Amino acid sequence: MAARAGGGGAQVMVQPINLIFKFLQTKTRVRVWLYDEPNLYVQGVIVGFDEYMNLVLSDAEQVRVDAAGKSGEDAKSKQLGTTLLKGDAITLIMPAS
Repeated sequence: MAARAGGGGAQVMVQPINLIFKFLQTKTRVRVWLYDEPNLYVQGVIVGFDEYMNLVLSDAEQVRVDAAGKSGEDAKSKQLGTTLLKGDAITLIMPAS
């Protein structure tokens, strides 16, 4: 194990597929940013995924943000229901705040 300078412990790398599985198990609502749509993200609860990181989201909602990156009351949202997102279209998966 490699120790970090400054007294920190060993750093463990978490595989992306393991983090997606954790979101699935805990039913965490996630925000998924898409590669070709920088002003749009999809929020929902992961109910399934595969080895290509294709995601199935339930209660999905598409949210378009303004040019300044704000998604407040002015953001346009659209309910999608259960949705499949292809893994190669996904840029970022994070817990929704």
